Amino acid sequence: MPENAKTPEIRFAGFTDAWEQRRLDSVFDPIPNNTLSRADLNYKSGKIKNVHYGDILIKYGAVTDCRAEEIPFITGGEVADYKSQLLRDGDVLFADTAEDETVGKATEIAGIGDGFIVSGLHTMACRPNVNMASGYLGYYLNSSSFHHQLLSLMQGIKVLSVSRTNLYKTTLTYPASEQEQSQIGATFASLDRLVALHRREHDKTVNIKKAMLEKMFPKDGADKPEIRFAGFTDAWEERAVFELADRYDNLRTPITASDRVPGSTPYYGANGIQDYVEGFTHDGEFILIAEDGANDLKNYPVQYINGKVWVNNHAHVLQSKQGIADNRFLMYAVQQTNIEPFLVGGGRAKLNADVMMKIRFHVPALKEQVQIGQLIIAMSDLISLHRRELEKLQNMKSALLEKMFV
Repeated sequence: MPENAKTPEIRFAGFTDAWEQRRLDSVFDPIPNNTLSRADLNYKSGKIKNVHYGDILIKYGAVTDCRAEEIPFITGGEVADYKSQLLRDGDVLFADTAEDETVGKATEIAGIGDGFIVSGLHTMACRPNVNMASGYLGYYLNSSSFHHQLLSLMQGIKVLSVSRTNLYKTTLTYPASEQEQSQIGATFASLDRLVALHRREHDKTVNIKKAMLEKMFPKDGADKPEIRFAGFTDAWEERAVFELADRYDNLRTPITASDRVPGSTPYYGANGIQDYVEGFTHDGEFILIAEDGANDLKNYPVQYINGKVWVNNHAHVLQSKQGIADNRFLMYAVQQTNIEPFLVGGGRAKLNADVMMKIRFHVPALKEQVQIGQLIIAMSDLISLHRRELEKLQNMKSALLEKMFV
C-alpha cells in the first residue's frame, strides 16, 4: 500500500483497501436552491417543503428524515415552479452561513418518499454522482476530518460564510466499498438512536420531577399540597429558616486559585463546585445557598451536599436541626421559594444571612419531609444516570467520528 494511502484508525473487519480521495466538485453535482426567507414559508399549507439553513445548524442531524422532521412548506409552492430544485434521497445540504464555526454543517436527505423537498436560503445543495451508501456522507461531512478543511475557507467577521466555490475545493475521502460505507453509516445511526432515547428519558424524568415538585408543595395561600403520601393529612405549618436549620458560615474559608492545593475535596462557591482541593471546611449533610454572585436569580443556586467539602465565603451553609427538619426536604423547600425579593445590591445581588434566616415557608411533619426528600433525591439520581449515559454516548460518538474517518 502506498505511504500516502488513507485509511482510518478504526474500521470493520474484512476491509483493508485504501480509501478514495477526490475533490468534492468531482464527486458532487450542484443543485439550484431558492432564496425564500422564513416569512415566505408556512408549516401548514403548500405542496413543496423547504429546508432552511437555520434548521440544518440547530435542529437537523447528520441525516434528515423527511418523514419525521417538521419541515416548513413553501406557501402555495407548486412542483412545476421548483422542478430543477427538487431533492431526492441521498442529496446533501450545507449551511453556508452561521455566527460561529458551525458554518458548513451538512445534512443528508432521507425519507422523501412521495414528498417534494427543495433547499432554501443560505443552503448549498448537491448530489453525489458516484454510488454512496445511505448515511455515510451525512456523518462524514460533519466529522472533524472533513470540517477542519472549511476553517481556512470561511469568510466574514461577525457572521461567517463559505462559498460554493470554496466548498468545492475541499477533498472528500470515502471507502470504495459501499458495504463499508453502509456499516459506518449504520453504526452512527444506531448511536444517534441511543442518544435520542437517553435524551427522551432524561427530559421525561426532568419533567416528571418538575411536575411533582409543583404538586408536592402547597401553592401560595394554601397549607396542603395537591399530592401527598398516604397517611398524611395534617396541614403544613409556616416556619422560618432559623426554626428549621443552623447556620455554619463561620467555618467557611476562601482560598485564591493560586493557593489551592489540588485534592479530591470539592471546593464550592455560590454556583457550585469550582475546584477540587486538599482538606475540608465542613463534613456532613448541609445545604448551600448562594450569598452573592448567583448566576441565575430566578432559579437561585441551592444545593444539597453530603460528606467532606470546602466552602468559600460566597455560599451560606445550613444544616437542618435534628428531629425538626430533613436536609433534602429543606433544599427543595428553599428551591421552591422565590429568593429575588430578599436580595439586596445592584449588579452583584446579595442574600444577607439575617434575611435568609427569616425567610418563611410551609413545612410538614418530619416524617413526611423525609419521604418527600427521599423521593426527589431518587428522581434526581435517575436524571443524573440518564445524563451520564447521554454524555458517555456523545463522547463515544465524538471519538468514533475522529477515528472512523480520514
